[in-house]
Amino acid sequence: MPYFNSEMKELKDYINSYFSVSKSDLIKIANNFKLTELKKSEYFNKIGRTCDKLSFIKSGIIRIFREVDNKEITQWISTRGSFVTDIGSFTFQSAGRWNIIALTDCELYTIDHKTYINSATYIPHWAEIDKLFITHCLVAIEENLFSHLHMTAEERFKKLFTENPELFNQVPLQYLASMLGMTPETLSRLRNKSIRSIS
Repeated sequence: MPYFNSEMKELKDYINSYFSVSKSDLIKIANNFKLTELKKSEYFNKIGRTCDKLSFIKSGIIRIFREVDNKEITQWISTRGSFVTDIGSFTFQSAGRWNIIALTDCELYTIDHKTYINSATYIPHWAEIDKLFITHCLVAIEENLFSHLHMTAEERFKKLFTENPELFNQVPLQYLASMLGMTPETLSRLRNKSIRSIS
C-alpha cells in the first residue's frame, strides 16, 4: 500500500473532523485520492457531461454555475478545505446540471467514481462514511436555501464576509452577488458600508 503522504494533511484532517474512522481506514481512504491540477478557466465539469470525480480543494477557488434565461447564476464558490463535485451527477452517474470552473489555478485531491464505489469492498464502514458525506452535502444545501429564504441581503453578506473575507479580494463581484441572491450594486453598497464601519 502507498505511504500516506504528509502533504495530504488537509484531507486527512477533514476526514478526521467529520467521519469516525480508524487510522488504517484513514490511510486507505486518503490513498484513493490523487493530487491533480486544474488551471484557471479550466472546467472541472460541464452541463450535460457525467461528473465522474470528487475533489477536495488543496488550494484555489472553483465556481459552480449555470445559465438561466441568458443570465449566469452562481450556485456556489468553493475554496480551500472543501469538496467539489456535481453531487447528483456523481452519485447517479447522470448528466451534469452545473458548470464547474476554476477561477484560479487549483490543486485538488481527486477520487474517481469507480474507485469511490469500489472502496466499499475493502473499507468496512464505507457505506456509513458515504451516507454521512451525502448528509453533509444536503445540510450545506439546506443552509444555503435557508439563508436565501429567511435572511436579509445584509445578513447574507455579513455571514459570507465573516466566514470568507478573502473572497471579496479574489472573486469578481458579480459572481459573489449572484451566489448571495442580490445585484452587484447592492453587494458593492454593503461592502463599502462594512469597510467604512471598520475604518
